[in-house]
Amino acid sequence: MHEVSVDLAERSYQVLIEEGLLAHAGRHILAAGLTGKVAIISDSTVAPLHAATLQASLEAAGLHSTLHVFPAGEASKSLGVAEHLCSALAAAGHDRKSMVVALGGGVVGDLAGFVASIFYRGIPFVQIPTTIVSLVDSSVGGKTGVNISEGKNLVGCFHQPRLVLIDPHTLRTLPAREYHEGFAEAIKHAAIRDASMLTDLAALDPDSREVPAALIARNIAIKARIVEADEHETLGIRALLNFGHTIGHGIEASRPYGEILHGEAISLGIRAALYLSEKHAGLGPEEARSILALLEKFHLPLLLEESIPTSLILEKLSRDKKFSHGSIRFVLLRRAGEAFVDASLRAHDLREAIEHLRQ
Repeated sequence: MHEVSVDLAERSYQVLIEEGLLAHAGRHILAAGLTGKVAIISDSTVAPLHAATLQASLEAAGLHSTLHVFPAGEASKSLGVAEHLCSALAAAGHDRKSMVVALGGGVVGDLAGFVASIFYRGIPFVQIPTTIVSLVDSSVGGKTGVNISEGKNLVGCFHQPRLVLIDPHTLRTLPAREYHEGFAEAIKHAAIRDASMLTDLAALDPDSREVPAALIARNIAIKARIVEADEHETLGIRALLNFGHTIGHGIEASRPYGEILHGEAISLGIRAALYLSEKHAGLGPEEARSILALLEKFHLPLLLEESIPTSLILEKLSRDKKFSHGSIRFVLLRRAGEAFVDASLRAHDLREAIEHLRQ
Protein backbone atom coordinates (compact mmCIF):
# COMPACT_ATOMS: atom_id res chain seq x y z
CA MET A 1 0.00 0.00 0.00
CA HIS A 2 1.15 3.53 -0.82
CA GLU A 3 0.41 6.18 1.78
CA VAL A 4 0.61 9.98 1.62
CA SER A 5 0.12 12.20 4.66
CA VAL A 6 -1.56 15.59 4.43
CA ASP A 7 -0.25 17.43 7.49
CA LEU A 8 -2.65 20.18 8.58
CA ALA A 9 -2.36 20.08 12.38
CA GLU A 10 -5.69 18.89 13.81
CA ARG A 11 -7.11 18.55 10.26
CA SER A 12 -4.39 16.11 9.11
CA TYR A 13 -5.36 12.95 7.26
CA GLN A 14 -3.97 10.03 5.28
CA VAL A 15 -4.37 9.11 1.62
CA LEU A 16 -4.18 5.35 1.09
CA ILE A 17 -3.63 3.89 -2.39
CA GLU A 18 -3.91 0.18 -3.15
CA GLU A 19 -5.49 -2.07 -5.77
CA GLY A 20 -8.67 -3.61 -4.31
CA LEU A 21 -8.87 -1.10 -1.45
CA LEU A 22 -12.59 -0.44 -1.96
CA ALA A 23 -13.48 -3.89 -0.64
CA HIS A 24 -11.69 -3.04 2.64
CA ALA A 25 -12.88 0.54 3.02
CA GLY A 26 -14.86 -0.18 6.19
CA ARG A 27 -11.92 -1.27 8.32
CA HIS A 28 -9.78 1.64 7.15
CA ILE A 29 -12.55 4.07 8.05
CA LEU A 30 -12.73 2.54 11.53
CA ALA A 31 -8.94 2.66 11.85
CA ALA A 32 -9.11 6.39 11.14
CA GLY A 33 -11.27 6.78 14.24
CA LEU A 34 -14.53 7.34 12.40
CA THR A 35 -17.72 5.77 13.69
CA GLY A 36 -21.42 6.36 13.28
CA LYS A 37 -23.97 6.07 10.54
CA VAL A 38 -22.65 6.49 6.99
CA ALA A 39 -24.31 8.47 4.20
CA ILE A 40 -22.81 7.34 0.90
CA ILE A 41 -23.22 10.02 -1.75
CA SER A 42 -22.63 8.91 -5.34
CA ASP A 43 -23.95 9.52 -8.83
CA SER A 44 -26.06 7.50 -11.22
CA THR A 45 -23.01 6.26 -13.15
CA VAL A 46 -20.71 5.23 -10.29
CA ALA A 47 -23.24 3.87 -7.78
CA PRO A 48 -24.33 0.85 -9.89
CA LEU A 49 -20.68 -0.08 -10.42
CA HIS A 50 -19.16 0.30 -6.95
CA ALA A 51 -21.73 1.10 -4.25
CA ALA A 52 -22.53 -2.54 -3.44
CA THR A 53 -18.85 -3.33 -2.79
CA LEU A 54 -18.53 -0.30 -0.52
CA GLN A 55 -21.72 -1.06 1.41
CA ALA A 56 -20.67 -4.66 1.96
CA SER A 57 -17.32 -3.46 3.30
CA LEU A 58 -19.01 -1.00 5.67
CA GLU A 59 -21.45 -3.64 6.86
CA ALA A 60 -18.59 -6.08 7.55
CA ALA A 61 -16.99 -3.37 9.71
CA GLY A 62 -20.23 -2.83 11.64
CA LEU A 63 -21.04 0.49 9.99
CA HIS A 64 -24.65 1.00 8.87
CA SER A 65 -25.01 2.98 5.65
CA THR A 66 -27.62 4.61 3.44
CA LEU A 67 -27.05 5.32 -0.25
CA HIS A 68 -27.96 8.65 -1.87
CA VAL A 69 -27.62 8.91 -5.65
CA PHE A 70 -27.96 11.99 -7.83
CA PRO A 71 -27.91 12.29 -11.66
CA ALA A 72 -24.37 12.08 -13.05
CA GLY A 73 -22.87 15.19 -14.61
CA GLU A 74 -21.56 18.66 -13.86
CA ALA A 75 -25.10 20.09 -14.01
CA SER A 76 -25.85 18.34 -10.69
CA LYS A 77 -23.15 20.35 -8.90
CA SER A 78 -25.71 22.92 -7.80
CA LEU A 79 -27.30 24.43 -4.71
CA GLY A 80 -30.57 22.71 -5.60
CA VAL A 81 -29.03 19.23 -5.61
CA ALA A 82 -27.09 20.02 -2.42
CA GLU A 83 -30.35 20.99 -0.70
CA HIS A 84 -32.06 17.83 -1.95
CA LEU A 85 -29.23 15.69 -0.57
CA CYS A 86 -29.35 17.44 2.81
CA SER A 87 -33.08 16.73 2.99
CA ALA A 88 -32.49 13.10 2.01
CA LEU A 89 -29.88 12.69 4.75
CA ALA A 90 -32.22 14.18 7.34
CA ALA A 91 -35.08 11.93 6.20
CA ALA A 92 -32.79 8.89 6.49
CA GLY A 93 -32.09 9.72 10.14
CA HIS A 94 -28.60 11.15 9.81
CA ASP A 95 -27.40 13.68 12.37
CA ARG A 96 -24.21 15.35 13.59
CA LYS A 97 -22.78 11.95 14.59
CA SER A 98 -23.04 10.65 11.02
CA MET A 99 -20.40 10.84 8.31
CA VAL A 100 -20.50 11.29 4.54
CA VAL A 101 -18.57 9.04 2.16
CA ALA A 102 -18.12 10.50 -1.33
CA LEU A 103 -17.94 7.71 -3.91
CA GLY A 104 -17.20 8.99 -7.40
CA GLY A 105 -15.35 11.57 -9.44
CA GLY A 106 -14.72 15.27 -8.95
CA VAL A 107 -18.37 16.32 -9.11
CA VAL A 108 -19.31 13.76 -6.45
CA GLY A 109 -16.41 14.75 -4.21
CA ASP A 110 -17.05 18.49 -4.48
CA LEU A 111 -20.80 18.14 -3.96
CA ALA A 112 -20.67 15.50 -1.21
CA GLY A 113 -17.94 17.43 0.60
CA PHE A 114 -20.06 20.59 0.43
CA VAL A 115 -23.06 18.71 1.82
CA ALA A 116 -20.87 17.36 4.64
CA SER A 117 -19.65 20.88 5.39
CA ILE A 118 -23.15 22.34 5.84
CA PHE A 119 -25.22 19.40 7.16
CA TYR A 120 -25.64 19.94 10.92
CA ARG A 121 -23.03 22.72 10.48
CA GLY A 122 -20.41 20.20 9.43
CA ILE A 123 -19.90 16.46 9.76
CA PRO A 124 -16.85 14.31 8.83
CA PHE A 125 -16.45 12.95 5.35
CA VAL A 126 -14.31 10.44 3.50
CA GLN A 127 -13.27 10.69 -0.14
CA ILE A 128 -13.25 7.56 -2.33
CA PRO A 129 -12.39 8.97 -5.78
CA THR A 130 -12.99 6.89 -8.91
CA THR A 131 -11.64 9.05 -11.77
CA ILE A 132 -8.17 10.28 -12.69
CA VAL A 133 -9.15 13.92 -12.01
CA SER A 134 -10.40 13.08 -8.53
CA LEU A 135 -7.61 10.60 -7.74
CA VAL A 136 -4.71 12.92 -8.48
CA ASP A 137 -6.30 16.27 -7.66
CA SER A 138 -9.75 17.11 -6.34
CA SER A 139 -10.05 14.48 -3.58
CA VAL A 140 -7.17 16.11 -1.66
CA GLY A 141 -7.12 19.66 -0.32
CA GLY A 142 -10.56 20.24 1.16
CA LYS A 143 -12.06 22.45 -1.53
CA THR A 144 -15.78 21.75 -1.74
CA GLY A 145 -18.50 23.60 -3.57
CA VAL A 146 -21.08 23.97 -6.27
CA ASN A 147 -21.47 25.98 -9.45
CA ILE A 148 -23.83 28.86 -10.14
CA SER A 149 -24.72 30.36 -13.51
CA GLU A 150 -22.09 33.07 -13.07
CA GLY A 151 -19.22 30.60 -12.76
CA LYS A 152 -17.72 27.35 -11.57
CA ASN A 153 -17.15 26.65 -7.84
CA LEU A 154 -18.25 30.14 -6.77
CA VAL A 155 -20.20 28.79 -3.76
CA GLY A 156 -18.39 26.52 -1.35
CA CYS A 157 -15.98 26.24 1.54
CA PHE A 158 -12.86 24.49 2.78
CA HIS A 159 -13.77 21.24 4.53
CA GLN A 160 -10.94 18.73 4.70
CA PRO A 161 -11.74 15.01 4.42
CA ARG A 162 -10.82 12.78 7.33
CA LEU A 163 -9.50 10.06 5.03
CA VAL A 164 -8.96 9.46 1.30
CA LEU A 165 -9.11 5.89 -0.04
CA ILE A 166 -7.93 5.24 -3.59
CA ASP A 167 -8.49 1.97 -5.44
CA PRO A 168 -6.93 2.20 -8.94
CA HIS A 169 -9.10 -0.75 -9.98
CA THR A 170 -12.06 1.65 -10.29
CA LEU A 171 -10.35 3.33 -13.27
CA ARG A 172 -11.06 0.26 -15.41
CA THR A 173 -14.76 1.08 -15.46
CA LEU A 174 -14.26 4.61 -16.84
CA PRO A 175 -15.32 5.48 -20.40
CA ALA A 176 -12.38 6.55 -22.56
CA ARG A 177 -13.22 10.25 -22.64
CA GLU A 178 -13.57 10.50 -18.84
CA TYR A 179 -10.39 8.49 -18.36
CA HIS A 180 -8.28 10.66 -20.65
CA GLU A 181 -9.50 14.03 -19.37
CA GLY A 182 -8.02 13.41 -15.94
CA PHE A 183 -4.47 13.35 -17.23
CA ALA A 184 -4.66 17.11 -17.77
CA GLU A 185 -4.35 17.47 -13.98
CA ALA A 186 -1.43 15.03 -13.77
CA ILE A 187 0.35 16.89 -16.58
CA LYS A 188 -0.33 20.13 -14.71
CA HIS A 189 1.32 18.75 -11.56
CA ALA A 190 4.40 17.74 -13.52
CA ALA A 191 4.56 21.10 -15.28
CA ILE A 192 4.44 23.16 -12.09
CA ARG A 193 6.51 21.03 -9.68
CA ASP A 194 8.11 17.85 -11.10
CA ALA A 195 9.48 18.05 -14.63
CA SER A 196 10.79 14.47 -14.46
CA MET A 197 7.20 13.23 -14.14
CA LEU A 198 6.59 14.40 -17.70
CA THR A 199 8.86 11.56 -18.84
CA ASP A 200 7.01 9.04 -16.66
CA LEU A 201 3.65 10.16 -18.03
CA ALA A 202 4.99 9.93 -21.59
CA ALA A 203 5.92 6.28 -20.91
CA LEU A 204 2.31 5.31 -20.07
CA ASP A 205 0.00 3.64 -22.55
CA PRO A 206 -2.81 6.23 -22.71
CA ASP A 207 -5.43 3.54 -23.34
CA SER A 208 -4.37 0.77 -20.94
CA ARG A 209 -6.28 1.86 -17.77
CA GLU A 210 -3.16 0.81 -15.85
CA VAL A 211 -1.85 3.68 -13.77
CA PRO A 212 0.90 2.76 -11.28
CA ALA A 213 -0.04 3.43 -7.66
CA ALA A 214 3.39 5.02 -7.19
CA LEU A 215 2.60 7.59 -9.90
CA ILE A 216 -0.75 8.38 -8.27
CA ALA A 217 1.01 8.82 -4.91
CA ARG A 218 3.57 11.12 -6.50
CA ASN A 219 0.82 13.37 -7.86
CA ILE A 220 -0.96 13.45 -4.53
CA ALA A 221 2.26 14.30 -2.71
CA ILE A 222 2.71 17.37 -4.93
CA LYS A 223 -0.83 18.50 -4.16
CA ALA A 224 -0.43 17.71 -0.45
CA ARG A 225 2.78 19.71 -0.02
CA ILE A 226 1.23 22.76 -1.71
CA VAL A 227 -1.97 22.49 0.37
CA GLU A 228 0.07 22.17 3.57
CA ALA A 229 1.92 25.38 2.74
CA ASP A 230 -1.23 27.37 1.89
CA GLU A 231 -4.38 25.56 2.99
CA HIS A 232 -6.84 28.40 2.33
CA GLU A 233 -5.08 29.89 -0.71
CA THR A 234 -4.16 33.14 1.06
CA LEU A 235 -0.38 33.15 0.50
CA GLY A 236 -0.25 32.69 -3.26
CA ILE A 237 1.36 29.23 -3.03
CA ARG A 238 -1.77 27.15 -3.56
CA ALA A 239 -2.61 29.33 -6.53
CA LEU A 240 0.13 27.45 -8.43
CA LEU A 241 -2.35 24.58 -8.73
CA ASN A 242 -4.40 26.87 -10.97
CA PHE A 243 -1.95 26.51 -13.88
CA GLY A 244 -4.16 26.26 -16.96
CA HIS A 245 -7.30 26.86 -14.93
CA THR A 246 -7.95 30.59 -15.40
CA ILE A 247 -8.72 30.41 -19.11
CA GLY A 248 -9.69 26.74 -18.76
CA HIS A 249 -12.51 27.55 -16.34
CA GLY A 250 -13.64 30.37 -18.61
CA ILE A 251 -13.89 27.93 -21.53
CA GLU A 252 -15.65 25.30 -19.39
CA ALA A 253 -18.22 27.83 -18.16
CA SER A 254 -18.90 29.11 -21.68
CA ARG A 255 -20.85 25.97 -22.52
CA PRO A 256 -23.61 24.23 -20.55
CA TYR A 257 -21.89 22.42 -17.67
CA GLY A 258 -20.66 19.00 -18.73
CA GLU A 259 -20.58 19.72 -22.46
CA ILE A 260 -16.83 20.31 -22.23
CA LEU A 261 -15.25 18.07 -19.59
CA HIS A 262 -13.10 19.73 -16.94
CA GLY A 263 -9.85 18.14 -18.10
CA GLU A 264 -10.59 19.02 -21.73
CA ALA A 265 -11.04 22.69 -20.79
CA ILE A 266 -7.89 22.59 -18.66
CA SER A 267 -5.93 21.15 -21.59
CA LEU A 268 -6.88 24.21 -23.62
CA GLY A 269 -6.08 26.41 -20.63
CA ILE A 270 -2.64 24.83 -20.32
CA ARG A 271 -1.92 25.52 -23.98
CA ALA A 272 -2.88 29.17 -23.45
CA ALA A 273 -0.71 29.34 -20.31
CA LEU A 274 2.24 27.84 -22.19
CA TYR A 275 1.84 30.46 -24.91
CA LEU A 276 1.88 33.25 -22.32
CA SER A 277 4.79 31.59 -20.49
CA GLU A 278 6.87 31.61 -23.66
CA LYS A 279 6.01 35.23 -24.32
CA HIS A 280 6.27 36.67 -20.80
CA ALA A 281 8.25 34.25 -18.61
CA GLY A 282 11.03 32.90 -20.81
CA LEU A 283 9.76 29.32 -21.11
CA GLY A 284 11.67 27.55 -23.87
CA PRO A 285 9.68 26.47 -26.93
CA GLU A 286 11.02 22.91 -26.71
CA GLU A 287 9.68 22.51 -23.18
CA ALA A 288 6.33 23.97 -24.23
CA ARG A 289 6.13 21.57 -27.17
CA SER A 290 6.91 18.56 -24.96
CA ILE A 291 3.98 19.43 -22.66
CA LEU A 292 1.67 19.98 -25.62
CA ALA A 293 2.73 16.62 -27.07
CA LEU A 294 1.81 14.95 -23.79
CA LEU A 295 -1.66 16.51 -23.81
CA GLU A 296 -2.10 15.28 -27.37
CA LYS A 297 -0.90 11.78 -26.40
CA PHE A 298 -3.78 11.52 -23.93
CA HIS A 299 -6.28 12.59 -26.60
CA LEU A 300 -6.89 15.99 -25.02
CA PRO A 301 -8.06 18.93 -27.16
CA LEU A 302 -5.65 21.68 -28.18
CA LEU A 303 -7.91 23.64 -30.56
CA LEU A 304 -10.72 25.91 -29.37
CA GLU A 305 -14.05 25.69 -31.17
CA GLU A 306 -14.82 28.77 -33.27
CA SER A 307 -18.37 28.69 -31.90
CA ILE A 308 -17.18 29.79 -28.43
CA PRO A 309 -16.71 33.58 -28.53
CA THR A 310 -13.59 35.02 -26.95
CA SER A 311 -15.72 37.75 -25.35
CA LEU A 312 -17.82 35.12 -23.55
CA ILE A 313 -14.73 33.32 -22.23
CA LEU A 314 -13.34 36.64 -20.94
CA GLU A 315 -16.67 37.45 -19.30
CA LYS A 316 -16.78 34.07 -17.57
CA LEU A 317 -13.18 34.13 -16.36
CA SER A 318 -13.55 37.69 -15.04
CA ARG A 319 -15.84 36.23 -12.36
CA ASP A 320 -13.35 33.52 -11.46
CA LYS A 321 -12.01 33.24 -7.89
CA LYS A 322 -8.48 33.74 -9.22
CA PHE A 323 -9.18 37.45 -9.70
CA SER A 324 -8.17 39.59 -6.73
CA HIS A 325 -9.64 43.11 -6.52
CA GLY A 326 -10.09 43.03 -10.28
CA SER A 327 -6.46 42.18 -11.09
CA ILE A 328 -5.41 39.00 -12.83
CA ARG A 329 -3.29 36.44 -10.96
CA PHE A 330 -2.07 34.13 -13.70
CA VAL A 331 0.19 31.11 -13.26
CA LEU A 332 3.11 30.94 -15.69
CA LEU A 333 6.15 28.66 -16.12
CA ARG A 334 9.74 29.87 -16.19
CA ARG A 335 10.66 26.31 -17.11
CA ALA A 336 9.07 22.89 -16.71
CA GLY A 337 8.72 22.22 -12.99
CA GLU A 338 9.04 25.90 -11.98
CA ALA A 339 5.76 27.82 -11.81
CA PHE A 340 5.04 31.26 -10.37
CA VAL A 341 2.09 33.61 -10.01
CA ASP A 342 2.29 36.62 -12.31
CA ALA A 343 0.31 39.82 -11.72
CA SER A 344 1.52 41.78 -14.75
CA LEU A 345 -0.79 40.33 -17.42
CA ARG A 346 -3.73 42.33 -18.68
CA ALA A 347 -7.02 41.48 -20.38
CA HIS A 348 -5.51 41.96 -23.85
CA ASP A 349 -2.88 39.31 -23.04
CA LEU A 350 -5.60 36.82 -22.15
CA ARG A 351 -7.55 37.72 -25.29
CA GLU A 352 -4.45 37.09 -27.39
CA ALA A 353 -3.86 33.72 -25.70
CA ILE A 354 -7.46 32.65 -26.28
CA GLU A 355 -7.22 33.60 -29.95
CA HIS A 356 -3.99 31.58 -30.15
CA LEU A 357 -6.05 28.49 -29.22
CA ARG A 358 -7.91 28.75 -32.51
CA GLN A 359 -4.72 28.30 -34.57
